[in-house]
Amino acid sequence: MNCRRCGSPLRRPGDYCLSCETANCESVVVDFGTDRATLTMIGFEPEHPSDDFDPESLVLGETTITTVPDDGERTAQVQLRNFAGRVADEVRRKRPETVYAAGERPPLREARAQLHYEFYRVPDDDPVGAVLARRGESALEVVDAPAEAKIGGSHSTLIGERTGMKAILAAAGHPNVKKVIPGPIDAGGSGSRTGLRAKVTRADEHGNVRLLLRDGSSVQENRVVTTAGDRETGERVRADLNEVLVDAGFGERND
Repeated sequence: MNCRRCGSPLRRPGDYCLSCETANCESVVVDFGTDRATLTMIGFEPEHPSDDFDPESLVLGETTITTVPDDGERTAQVQLRNFAGRVADEVRRKRPETVYAAGERPPLREARAQLHYEFYRVPDDDPVGAVLARRGESALEVVDAPAEAKIGGSHSTLIGERTGMKAILAAAGHPNVKKVIPGPIDAGGSGSRTGLRAKVTRADEHGNVRLLLRDGSSVQENRVVTTAGDRETGERVRADLNEVLVDAGFGERND
């Protein structure tokens, strides 16, 4: 494949061109398995596509990264981190606007932690098809700051204390979150469920959301300021934040 701007040959499909500093890949779709990850590179749509434009033509190519699963208590973590790191390195070669991911949660979660791109989950059954179907949606600003630096406001007490902080940090670590502002705790609710649970509510007209923490009868509503500018893009962030909370062990799969 050659660079779309200067024509220089690229080592791999969708690589960023170092000769003319041009991105050739708009997004990368990563389908994670237990022993391999398939990366599909999606190019930029023409500015004025014809009526018979085929979205499949945007697919630039695929790259497969393999690993050997390890069931050792300590070595398995090293294997997982290295596997996700190789995927992250391949993504960085492309410098895409957005990364989409599907498949096995552990390597997906680890790769998300190592990348600072707009990062979304897509359905497992046809991740590339899902991405092509949503083409044209603008990328959101990415906030490259530690999760701890995004937490502020006048309320410092959290439901569940350390556990509640872990849920807040999971949400704050999302690249499209600017700030998380903890709210007051309402201890007058009703509920018989034990253990802290978290859920992100529907976006408002500015694209911001609320993160609800529940622990027994106590409820805390925390404001989450995102980089989305409207309700539609805010809903994309909301859905992904709920996936993050599921991955972290606090959310519900039907949220």
